[in-house]
Amino acid sequence: MKKEIHPDYMECKVSCACGNTFEIKTDKAELSIDICNECHPFFTGSEKIVDAAGRVEKFKNKYKLS
Repeated sequence: MKKEIHPDYMECKVSCACGNTFEIKTDKAELSIDICNECHPFFTGSEKIVDAAGRVEKFKNKYKLS
């Protein structure tokens, strides 16, 4: 590798909008994010299907699913 062309690799404090904080290694000192694994619906289990047009019910009725 060439010398002195790569950015400095340092500890980075990441803070989420939900209040969760953790540390990673990157070229920035601090990061602020909107969503993390502690508040994302997929990871928390609070995932909901948003269906305004009734497409899920139409699919279930078409294929006779519960």
